[in-house]
Amino acid sequence: MSELFDRIDALVASRSPLPPPAERKRLRVAHGLTLDEVAAALDVRRATVSGWEAGRTEPRPPEREGYARLLGKLVELYPAPNATVPVEGTAVPETFSSAPGTVPRAQPVPAGAVSGAAAVRTEQDTRTRPAADAVFPVPSVSPAAVSPSAPTRMTSASASLLVSRRAGGRKAGESGTPGSGTDPRFENGPLAVVDVEDGHVVAYCVGGLVLDVPAKSLPSLVEWTLKEAKLGQSKLSGPGRAADPLLVLTAAALERYGLPTELSEQEKDAGRIPEGHKVIKQLARAEWKLTKRGFGPWARVYRPATGSERACVQLCIPSWNALDTRHWGEAGQLPPAELARVLGVYAAQVMTPRGSTAVTGLELMTALHPPTRASAPDADGRRHSEHNPGSLGKDPVDCGPCEAPDGHPLLKGLPRFHVRGPAEKLFEEAYDWARPMTDAECTLRHLVGIDVNMAFAAGANGLNFGLGEPTHVKAPAFDPKLPGSWLVDLSHVDLSRVKAGKEWVDLDGSLLPSPFTPKGDRPTGPAWYATPTVAYAVELGYDVTPLEAWVRYDNGRYLDGWYQRLRDAYLATMADLGVTADLPPEDFLTAMDGCKARDPELGIVITAIKATVKGGLGKLRERPRGEGWRPGERWRALERPTWRPDIRAAVISRTRVNLHRKIVKHAAFTGQYPIAVLSDCVVYAADGPSPMDFLPYRDGKPLPGGFKLGINPGLVKHEGTQTVLWGEGVREQFDAPQLNFARFIKDGTVTAADNGE
Repeated sequence: MSELFDRIDALVASRSPLPPPAERKRLRVAHGLTLDEVAAALDVRRATVSGWEAGRTEPRPPEREGYARLLGKLVELYPAPNATVPVEGTAVPETFSSAPGTVPRAQPVPAGAVSGAAAVRTEQDTRTRPAADAVFPVPSVSPAAVSPSAPTRMTSASASLLVSRRAGGRKAGESGTPGSGTDPRFENGPLAVVDVEDGHVVAYCVGGLVLDVPAKSLPSLVEWTLKEAKLGQSKLSGPGRAADPLLVLTAAALERYGLPTELSEQEKDAGRIPEGHKVIKQLARAEWKLTKRGFGPWARVYRPATGSERACVQLCIPSWNALDTRHWGEAGQLPPAELARVLGVYAAQVMTPRGSTAVTGLELMTALHPPTRASAPDADGRRHSEHNPGSLGKDPVDCGPCEAPDGHPLLKGLPRFHVRGPAEKLFEEAYDWARPMTDAECTLRHLVGIDVNMAFAAGANGLNFGLGEPTHVKAPAFDPKLPGSWLVDLSHVDLSRVKAGKEWVDLDGSLLPSPFTPKGDRPTGPAWYATPTVAYAVELGYDVTPLEAWVRYDNGRYLDGWYQRLRDAYLATMADLGVTADLPPEDFLTAMDGCKARDPELGIVITAIKATVKGGLGKLRERPRGEGWRPGERWRALERPTWRPDIRAAVISRTRVNLHRKIVKHAAFTGQYPIAVLSDCVVYAADGPSPMDFLPYRDGKPLPGGFKLGINPGLVKHEGTQTVLWGEGVREQFDAPQLNFARFIKDGTVTAADNGE
């Protein structure tokens, strides 16, 4: 009989009722549980739990019963919409509205309530939001926390007690919740979006926390932020410093504090409001200062540091175009709670934004490798500042003349209209190459584009970079481990016969781009190349004899931590979108299809992370902009230790040869050659519309050293597919036999601008 009962129990467990997928995630996030914690408790993979929450799969016995039990416990703590749960210590229940667009808001405790009790209710917020996002958990408030005479709205002093007040920022995610760090100074997270509602100023923090802001002016807002708001972010490295708090000011907040909601054309050109503006005068009277860039879309308000203590607040103003739509999408148009969520996830995964994604990418390098550190105590027990090994130091260094962009002071002696050729100028750039299709390729049906994930980040990983000044060497012996720039003739490298691993292979070199030039043309004589490019020529089986070089004997893997931080940010965010690193090829392609639409806000974060990589590398060779600059004069960026065009060149060089290596492996094994390459996107002709129609997978395993589908940096994803007839048609339309299909393979839209006309 016991066996019969066991079978009955198992049958019941196999149909254990579960809430809808969205509710499963809400309950987990409400209790502060991570996917890893739930997976470990149920003895399943993280991706399995993510699939249950996304509705892609359903749990089966025996895990189903345990999962149902977990969710049942959580729903008791965090009831679904329309549920009524009494707050501890009071007879007045806490009510949640399930109507779309509702947000929990703190209400005054009614007079005559039970002595020592607190009642927290909700009222409707007219902001439109999905119904599933309207409910956030409100933990119980102890009898001593709030008295019957509590004020109508929270003051900054009571904000930490009523931390239960939650806004409607949906799907806050584990990484963006306040209190996720260990530093009590920053318990309310790294940033806040300041808005005005019903005549009151409020600050939306990460995780749905909302604080009332008592400040009546911008100087007092800065004071409140530093003294009471508990905003900021812990340092990312031992010798580093904590991140300054970030305030994002909505248009309503700008108006409240006397700032223009939009910049005039003149102010846009200047990138700031005039120095005589009344708000800037208010800051000056309160002894606050602005950086040299003034009060613009990204402004820094500070007082000079005293010892190790900093007094600085970063301001971000979306309506002044602080959040560039190219990198942040529609983030600047989001409601405050949703914007706090987007920026909060980015801050938790990458760092608190310090400006544009490019500026933040550069600042992340410094945050992970600060130029100085505290020394060991001297004889008197005192510490002093000293160079931090592995960093770029605190003083800028000049590049080699071949690495200098046009107009650099090192080139001041050149004739005015002199154009430097490859033998005078290092020109390491990403691919922009295409060729006409062969007759055989024209008989195929599709053009399929694949794109390398985080290609430039992967190119930086494990690469040696110079940390100090370059040394000029005549007729050097090439050393692939020595970072630098080399003048060498690579015109003898024949792509028709190259080494692929240890064996020589014969290829059709006319169908391959050269790995040594961005346009894919074969070199015609000596030219300057970064170390990875020359090393690849040796790898292909050819001797190299440099004529001269600018090398850096003091070197190290400066960007390894930077790569790892951005890689982890990318992978964690993609996992939250349902794309994990352990998916088989077909499942990966399915998961990637429309993944950003599952959570548009996390889609914005992904775009921003990618822009942080490319923008940060671009800042290493920042050119003068709007500074009244003339060729031969120094410009502001040259005064940074992180102005390092040689590092940028090395990363681009490594990224380009990494891609070429995969192209060669693929061609040697399959006989297939790319039709177009643009940066990190490669287009092939194929019989079918999927990458699986031309990538050589066997039993789910890819070609070693070739292209592999997956989400990790360096692996590839499907970029887009068009028909061969479409390709021939656009080339005929624009009379361009070598029009680069990779530029618009994603959606097929081609304009005269795309064609360079």
